Amino acid sequence: MSSSVDKSERAPGGNSHRVAFDRFELDLRSGELRKDGRKIRLQAQPFQLLAMLIENAGEVVTRDEVCRALWQADTFVDFDHSVAAAVSKIREALGDSVEKPRFVETLPKRGYRFIGKIKPEAPVVMAVAKPRQSVELVPVPAVKAWTSRKWTLAVVAAAILVAAAVLFNWPSRKPGNSQPMTVVPFTSYPGRETAPSFSPDGSRIAFSWDNGTSNRSGRPGFDLYVKAMDSETVLRLTNHPSEWISSTWSPDGAQIAFHRLAADDNGIYLVPALGGPERKLLATHIPYNVAAPISWSHDGKWLAFADTENGRPDGRAFLLNMETLESHEFPHDASCNHEGSLTFSHSGQELAILCVHNTTSFEYFVTDLQGKSKRSLTTRHEFPKGLAWSGDDKSLIVSGAGPESEEFYVISVVDGEVHKLSGGEGEWPTISRDGHKLAFSSDDDRVNIWRRDLEHPEAPAVQMLVSTRQQNISEYSPDGKHVAFDSTRSGTWSVWVADADGGNLVQISHEGPAGFPRWSPDSQKITLDMVGLGGLSGIYTADISDRVAHKLKTNVEKADHPYWSHDGKWIYFRSSEGVGHQLYRCPAGGGDSTLLAGSLDLATSIESSDGKAIYFPSRIANSNMMMLALDRSGATPQEVSGMPRVFNDSQWALVHDGIYFVPQDSPRSICFFDFATGHTREIFKADKDLGDGMSISPDGRYMLYSQIDEGNANIMIVNYFH
Repeated sequence: MSSSVDKSERAPGGNSHRVAFDRFELDLRSGELRKDGRKIRLQAQPFQLLAMLIENAGEVVTRDEVCRALWQADTFVDFDHSVAAAVSKIREALGDSVEKPRFVETLPKRGYRFIGKIKPEAPVVMAVAKPRQSVELVPVPAVKAWTSRKWTLAVVAAAILVAAAVLFNWPSRKPGNSQPMTVVPFTSYPGRETAPSFSPDGSRIAFSWDNGTSNRSGRPGFDLYVKAMDSETVLRLTNHPSEWISSTWSPDGAQIAFHRLAADDNGIYLVPALGGPERKLLATHIPYNVAAPISWSHDGKWLAFADTENGRPDGRAFLLNMETLESHEFPHDASCNHEGSLTFSHSGQELAILCVHNTTSFEYFVTDLQGKSKRSLTTRHEFPKGLAWSGDDKSLIVSGAGPESEEFYVISVVDGEVHKLSGGEGEWPTISRDGHKLAFSSDDDRVNIWRRDLEHPEAPAVQMLVSTRQQNISEYSPDGKHVAFDSTRSGTWSVWVADADGGNLVQISHEGPAGFPRWSPDSQKITLDMVGLGGLSGIYTADISDRVAHKLKTNVEKADHPYWSHDGKWIYFRSSEGVGHQLYRCPAGGGDSTLLAGSLDLATSIESSDGKAIYFPSRIANSNMMMLALDRSGATPQEVSGMPRVFNDSQWALVHDGIYFVPQDSPRSICFFDFATGHTREIFKADKDLGDGMSISPDGRYMLYSQIDEGNANIMIVNYFH
């Protein structure tokens, strides 16, 4: 039996390097898998395994043959886990199942067999649209304007390819009634286009665009634009680069209301849809984009929005009277830590509202306009990234950021039944009033891990861990020999370990989406959080010698963001039962957990090197740094006096004499807060926007941090959505 996977002349169907089966095409030369012309993400080894199975279609390929073909004899890898993980990735890419396989069949204790029907020829199915030209009423940056951001020709080519017509099946809510849907780009400009909203007649879309020209300090620079369906003319409505803009059209289409988040001027504004001066309606204090969406009632009398109340961090839903410009709070549910996404139905008879119990529990409600007949539809674990009513008001379309990607779900308003819309990924969905068009934002970031010499911070940074995917949350082992991090390089979020110089990568987690790795004090174990079969995150530990993750047994069901104590006796973690989050710790070997602090919006927590205190940000973004004394009974969390706010809950690192962090007002700056003096100083500025995670080597010499090397988002549209 042949085990070669690199000889295209042996591929079924002749000498072609392309193999077609069902709706898929395998390109053995480029190493790409496509479905209906759309590229499917499949990493190298699963691709090689799929090619090997297809090359021997109908025959059993044993596990030993797979191991010999894909890994050298001296490779440091757990073959059983790796083969199983590779097969799992193949099935995920093909939409196949273990119980009823259509393509890859498992033969217990023997191996695998490809059972799909291979077509005699491999047709080319991708139809590439003509590149769009940026003809507009205001300047759109040409490609050459991006040379200052070091955009290569490959990035330019990628921007053009984004304009390709991509086909996939988008099932309707009733199984068996699925119809093919076509998703095409509505925008394909440099930078990030996001947060779309349809005009009442469905002929135009307003959207936010950060073209990168004002993004010198790392803060976003969004302005509001409008573009018609069959035109490349772009109308710029605002000229005030902001951290975020969400918009909604007036019922007559003459005006657009938008919610601007800006350090100097948060608020809700009104601007003519054809251009003109903007008018501020009221000031708001919402600090992040997930709470910024607004909605205009069908009769034009009310504008729904979210805001904080009396300086408190929790969000509340409000209604603004568009005649008097007076606002009142929508009836509040005490079980909700935050409330937002108050959205009018197309008929104007009902409102949808999102209740945030904590960052892993989101409840969707439908209510009358007075908030009296409120009823729960469902509770989800995915972090919400937008909500829209279907054209017939019978369902909600929501985007949720799960462990692997941002996906769309349909929630029935009648019975709360939830169906996943397979085949599409994105956020901020919006649906035209007639229900025939769906628009959303789709992004594609490449995030790598970089190293900086803290003794010579003026020296250029070194790229340590590189991939075409994402990698974040890196941490040096206490002995300085290894680095742990999480990455999507295997197709899903997984935990990896590498040498301190970035070499010898080994995957640690295989069973489910996993992340947030943290080292034990002896550098022999890693703790991480991983999503189980029930969709809930739990704490796992893995010995680096055998790389097998074992679940930590404790009396708290939902847990994430673990961290070892300085002496290795305890593991701290975050849980999400009820309102807010709770901070626990339990014995490192398992056992009952002890509650340390509750009903907070805390995220990552780290124990001090002497074990006397634990530090954590107060919330996900724009947060104060908190400290909880562990050596005083009954102590409560206190703010770290004199320390500026942190931009992101993962962009900080604790050392014995202070805290490295990214400040709220300068998102590309790496600063140090000195415990002894209470002063903050800037260490260096990153070259580009920062990702999640920061770690200092044990000797204090080096820093690891994540950087968004390539960032892009486009508005996509489905023209015949049902």
